[in-house]
Amino acid sequence: MMGLLFPAAPPARSQSAPSNKWSVTIVLPARVVGGRPATLAVLGVDGRLASDVGIDLGNGQRVTTDATGRASFTAPPSGSVLIAKGSGSSAAALVDQNPPENPQDAIWAPAVASLHEPFSICGSRFRSDADANHVRLNGEPALVMAASSECLSVIPSAKAVAGPAQISIQTASGQWTAQTTLVSLEPEFPKAALLPGQKGQLTVGVRGSDQPLRVVVENQTPGMLRFLRGNVQELLTSGGAHNSASLEVEAIRSGDFFLDARRRPSPDENTARRYLEAAASLAAKGEQRDIERLAKLLERNPRNPDGVRRDLDKILTHTIEGDLRTLLAAARNVL
Repeated sequence: MMGLLFPAAPPARSQSAPSNKWSVTIVLPARVVGGRPATLAVLGVDGRLASDVGIDLGNGQRVTTDATGRASFTAPPSGSVLIAKGSGSSAAALVDQNPPENPQDAIWAPAVASLHEPFSICGSRFRSDADANHVRLNGEPALVMAASSECLSVIPSAKAVAGPAQISIQTASGQWTAQTTLVSLEPEFPKAALLPGQKGQLTVGVRGSDQPLRVVVENQTPGMLRFLRGNVQELLTSGGAHNSASLEVEAIRSGDFFLDARRRPSPDENTARRYLEAAASLAAKGEQRDIERLAKLLERNPRNPDGVRRDLDKILTHTIEGDLRTLLAAARNVL
């Protein structure tokens, strides 16, 4: 997640806090293997790895992050999902009880990844200890935040630059290479600062790729600024040399305002379906049928997830915090 600070008029002297609630971000490997060890990480509100944070993994298992902001755990020996909770946040990962063999020893990496957000690399024969996986992007070491034998969660170093990048992975179990493109989402300031009550456009530009990208922009200071089409908007950038997306806003009062802008990954319909199937078992009877219907739609027509996205958004608006919401949100995040 990338915070973008835009100034409003007149120039402000201090930044508005994005939230009064302290919470963390839990980073899990995208998939873990049932009964086997893995590593998770926790980020604080400042985006840094946070030590001494307790995380509840269910079934009586609770871990605390060490000085590196990470913690080792054992994946559930049964079930299809893992839910981790702590300090006001939750996260989910898929559990593979009997993962298929990977005879070609291939790995998967996203075609586009963010310079400022963790991204997943999946395959097999990785190490469950995050530090035992050595990942480089164009020769620069990257930080492995979370790890299982199937997936790594990686974030580029501060030296990484936007553009095409070769991924190289080395462990005691083997070596792998893959390609990705690193991108950065950057603010483009209005030519004239907005006065209270004045409407205008904010633009988020993409550096590193000329391909259209899906981005999510969230208004963190609605008392300062209003998004005319809702405080969380999903946008498609234009592509091309000036690759960007704009949204309409209205200034409420003078001061700084804070936005979160993040790239929406390419849809992963199979992962979303698995999360929805797990979520259905937690839902009330009427809602259970709706969630099962969405899972079946993804199974029958995986190349057209737009309707599932819309229906999931409606369900999420009236789903309270808890394991059900965590799984529904996990499904939505990969669509």
